[in-house]
Amino acid sequence: MDALMLARMQFAANISFHILFPTITIALGWVLLFMRWRWLRSGQAHWLTAYRFWTKVFALSFALGVVSGITMSFQFGTNWPGFMERAGNIAGPLLGYEVLTAFFLEAGFLGVMLFGHGRVSERVHLWATFLVAFGTTLSAFWILSLNSWMQTPQGYEIINGEFHALSWWAVIFNPSLPYRLTHKLLASGLTVAFFLAGVSAWQLLKGRVQAHTVPVLRLGLVLGAVLIPLQILVGDLHGLNTLKHQPAKIAAMEGVWQTERGAPLLLFAVPNEAERRNDYALGIPKLASLILTHEAEGEIRGLDEFRGAHPPVAPLFYGFRLMVGLGILMLVFSWGGLWLLRRRGALGLPRPWLWGLALMSFSGWGATLAGWYVTEIGRQPFIVYGLLRTAEVASTTPGSTIAASLAGYLSLYLALLLAYVAVVKRLAEQPAAEYGGAAVARPVLNAGSRA
Repeated sequence: MDALMLARMQFAANISFHILFPTITIALGWVLLFMRWRWLRSGQAHWLTAYRFWTKVFALSFALGVVSGITMSFQFGTNWPGFMERAGNIAGPLLGYEVLTAFFLEAGFLGVMLFGHGRVSERVHLWATFLVAFGTTLSAFWILSLNSWMQTPQGYEIINGEFHALSWWAVIFNPSLPYRLTHKLLASGLTVAFFLAGVSAWQLLKGRVQAHTVPVLRLGLVLGAVLIPLQILVGDLHGLNTLKHQPAKIAAMEGVWQTERGAPLLLFAVPNEAERRNDYALGIPKLASLILTHEAEGEIRGLDEFRGAHPPVAPLFYGFRLMVGLGILMLVFSWGGLWLLRRRGALGLPRPWLWGLALMSFSGWGATLAGWYVTEIGRQPFIVYGLLRTAEVASTTPGSTIAASLAGYLSLYLALLLAYVAVVKRLAEQPAAEYGGAAVARPVLNAGSRA
């Protein structure tokens, strides 16, 4: 395997591990704000215990996200020095804005969230929670602004082979940012929704029911049931935008080799890139054209129009279907779970259904990674779409060196991932008093009140 592919695999491993944790913290910050607000408004103790439990999960996720994010940023220099040489005038400021405006906000007020109980007023603690949640979203905005610019570049000029910003407004608010950002925020919400529901289902299965277990289970199912239809709508709009700006990516996702009208939606196929066709194809006639162009006879450009400049087909074809399949499961489990919860109550939920929810705890991670691979592999062979090829900016580090460090990264990340799941499992199974859930004071929303 050549050095370029190994470098891509190493960066993919780093970003795959990193993205798991911001995907949780982005939405979980807002869920914590809701829990804290509900406690202050209602005085119901289970919302405070839920807040304290999930704050620990948030802190753990934040820590792993920071550590892996630092490692990932180093690889711009070690694996892709040419990218920063050519596009650093645009990428550098956007990454800097993320650190200055978002990361410092999160890191600064996270300490108040974790250690401020009884030390600051309820109002200050609520504001600290809001600022952390806002910081996570602001961080996502800056990172996705850069990523979206790499997918749909505009507002630049090229001088001596280097990118320079002509309009920062155009750079930041590039054509795909609104769709990509909304899609990611909803993905984070769905990830957290099933994380909440799955952990609560596990507590019910193991007889470790806490005061907050049932309310959090209901919250997770409601959040999932509301967000998944919105995600389907946004996904459709994102697809239309991608068809306009990155037609080769859409052709690979749908397995369209020759330009055609009335293209079928392939439910299953084995893309055969050597012979440029699909084997064992099973599809619904004209449905791909209808979905992507909103016309049954709409035209979808084929991969043959992009020879030498289109991404590998199989990862996009299968990755897209995995993401959609997990989305359908989320729809079934959230809507079906709410129906069962209303009919039978939490303690009457069938054990197979609870096991299903428990297994869906990290389904958001699977859907996020599948979608991320579709996005990033779909940009290939370009690092800045249509303008700068990935091979042009790779380092000259020997492949053996990259392979050794890749093995080290994979081993470390697997260990950390297993440790993360083990810690969450232990937290879910311990008594509420062990994480401070037993100490409850009557809330009063004024500047002098104390937690």
